[in-house]
Amino acid sequence: MNVKEFAEIVSGELIGDPARIITGVAGVKEAGEGDITFISAPQYIRHLSETKAACVIVKDPVPGLPIPQIKVHNPHYAFAKALEFFYPKTVPVAGISDNAFVADKASIGDDVAIYPFAYISDHADIGKGTVIMPGVFIGDHAKIGKGCHIFPNVTIREGISIGDRVTIHAGTVIGSDGFGYVFEQGEHYKIPQVGGVIIEDDVEIGSNVSIDRATIGNTIIRKGTKIDNLAQIAHNVTIGQKSLIVAQVGIAGSTQLGDFVVMGGQSAVADHSTLESGTMIAAQAGIKGNIAKGVYGGSPAIPHATWLRAQALFGRLPEMNRKIRELENRISRMEKGEDHDEH
Repeated sequence: MNVKEFAEIVSGELIGDPARIITGVAGVKEAGEGDITFISAPQYIRHLSETKAACVIVKDPVPGLPIPQIKVHNPHYAFAKALEFFYPKTVPVAGISDNAFVADKASIGDDVAIYPFAYISDHADIGKGTVIMPGVFIGDHAKIGKGCHIFPNVTIREGISIGDRVTIHAGTVIGSDGFGYVFEQGEHYKIPQVGGVIIEDDVEIGSNVSIDRATIGNTIIRKGTKIDNLAQIAHNVTIGQKSLIVAQVGIAGSTQLGDFVVMGGQSAVADHSTLESGTMIAAQAGIKGNIAKGVYGGSPAIPHATWLRAQALFGRLPEMNRKIRELENRISRMEKGEDHDEH
């Protein structure tokens, strides 16, 4: 592919030689001859003086650059398109392995690929073009839509509903029991968890994520949401559309997240909380209650700008404490008439 052809794919403005050939994709430091690379922020421009790349994707043109440039609104997006083109996904061969178990009453759509040692229970429904990899368990009456990709050792429990084009990475469990107990006569008595989980279209779920089934009703992940690895999403949680849940996040039961919510790594939300659409939670923040749209950090969380100022002061606390003690001692001496101003 030449530079001009790729510029047309990403609707970019070409600056420089349109005939330069692109053969691969690499970061700006690692790029060699024939590679296309990108610059997403001004601080990385300095690396272009030494790059061997054939072309660079930029948001704003870089003066004096000897290699072709493709100006686009979002360099990250254009770089992703380059990766898609040069590293296309392997298309699994459709068919059911002889070493997979598929119950007689299961419904399997056209062009489905089921790998060895997958287990498909009675009344499970697998949509057209879905890929089920080794070690996957799909329970009774579970429904999986079209074009999904279920990676190895995923567990999808009974009665779970998954939409179209959903990706679930290895080791994730969807529909495990919610953590519900009532204390009676000195014992923790388990509350039956009889609800379900609904995963809507175009959701991606990372590896080793746990999404609990509802006590009654449903735990719901709305369309377009992306969940990173090792997240815990408890019973009866609802996460709105196109939200981002980063690694090791914990969301306690019956919490409601709006659309386009972003939760940073290791942040957590207490049960029965509500986060308005567009809210952003910084890494390791702790959230409780009804949270208006905004950016929050700290535990317990406060507005992020206030948290940053507090963090700047934190390292100075020992020095500030020493000065306060000195002032307290001086005031005490003045009150006793022991401190005389030499001037």
